[in-house]
Amino acid sequence: MQLHVLGVGGTFMGGVARLAQQLGHRVTGADAELYPPMSTQLAALDIKLTRGYDINQLEPPPDLVVIGNALSRGNPTVEAVLGRGLPYTSGPQWLAEHVLARRWVVAVAGTHGKTTAASAVSWILDKVGLDAGFLIGGVPSNFGVSARLGSAPFFTVEADEYDTAFFDKRSKFVHYRPRTVVLNNLEFDHADIFGNLSEIKRQFHHLLRTVPHNGRIIVNGDDRNLHHVLAMGCWSSVEYFAPHSNTLADRHLQPLWTGHPLCGDYSSFEIRHNGRQAGTVHWPLIGRHNMVNALAAVAAAHHVGVSVVAACAALADFRSVKRRLELISEAGGVLVYDDFAHHPTEVRETLCALRRHIGPGRIIAVFEPRSNTMRMGKHQATLPAALSAADMSLVYRPPDLSWDLNPNSVKTIEVIDSVAGIIDRLAEELESGDHVVIMSNGGFDDLPRRLASSLTARSGQRRPAGMR
Repeated sequence: MQLHVLGVGGTFMGGVARLAQQLGHRVTGADAELYPPMSTQLAALDIKLTRGYDINQLEPPPDLVVIGNALSRGNPTVEAVLGRGLPYTSGPQWLAEHVLARRWVVAVAGTHGKTTAASAVSWILDKVGLDAGFLIGGVPSNFGVSARLGSAPFFTVEADEYDTAFFDKRSKFVHYRPRTVVLNNLEFDHADIFGNLSEIKRQFHHLLRTVPHNGRIIVNGDDRNLHHVLAMGCWSSVEYFAPHSNTLADRHLQPLWTGHPLCGDYSSFEIRHNGRQAGTVHWPLIGRHNMVNALAAVAAAHHVGVSVVAACAALADFRSVKRRLELISEAGGVLVYDDFAHHPTEVRETLCALRRHIGPGRIIAVFEPRSNTMRMGKHQATLPAALSAADMSLVYRPPDLSWDLNPNSVKTIEVIDSVAGIIDRLAEELESGDHVVIMSNGGFDDLPRRLASSLTARSGQRRPAGMR
């Protein structure tokens, strides 16, 4: 069967394309934009790609068109699919019917941390010898691919609350029918499809309605919004995790899983299970938020049947995900990181983690307001405070952005109208020992690598890059 995937450059749809190929289908795809890491993965899979949505890509007609949620009515290829009566489905529906059916699904949901926590679960299962499948909304560095079928009964999926497709406005995760669910956190996001936080809570409630009575829901007890979701109805066993027992949103609850840092940057911590020391993690990740991700991953793996000791040992070799504070260059003594942060909470946590790790060194943040929620100005009030952990911040202002950061009120923030202008400004400012964190959930005109090349040329030497 030939599958044609529309929106194949997205992390989810690119993973769907790889799974379909592993099932023996002939796969082609199209997208308006293609950029790393998914463009690299698709090229390695030798999947024929079309840039843009010219209707000629539907000749000869594919057996099935899988349509991503970035496409809507009015798109020429979508209109051709409908007009010609071609068979079509959504990515989540295809995944549910052809991959997840009759498997033990571990679904990792939440506004933040889904990719890292789901990748950690997948790595733990792999390290203990289970050939589990996964589909991650990013590229886990340990695997080098965003998805694989696996032969074990288990399958880990990053469970996104974004809508499924233009013809199915339910959240993606309601299709997955998980037995193990992680609820990592819940904040307002996706303002283009949700009017308020209550609408998102309702979708999380719908997810819980699909979990069987003998399933398990693993919940961040530090998040009040998740307590509200559970209060709407829960028919499965619940386990709570929290950074520490005294951080619980509901003081009457006792978390089963807690983390206790052993160093200032949270790269080492102790995991306690039911109040008793159960394992210690020493890993290359940093930040309190990543300790929380680890707690969620260990608890999920434990439900599958992995011991805490084995899970902690596996995390020692975990290498995180592409574009999660990924160190891509050290040319001229300037450390350049590529990061996917696009919500103020993620921006703050990333910068605070780096600050704890490096101490008094200078941090320069470069931010692209690219997400739909950010471009709509919904986080205008909280973004400056999130950036305050950096010593200096450069914010890109695209031509069609309808709001202004009012940089005059925040002296450490500069707004620049072009990527070339950002590179020029950094060239003036950067000195050896500086840390530059480039944050965007898109390609950002290849800014991280363009800056790295500029710094390499300036220094006249190339140094090996590591990764965090």
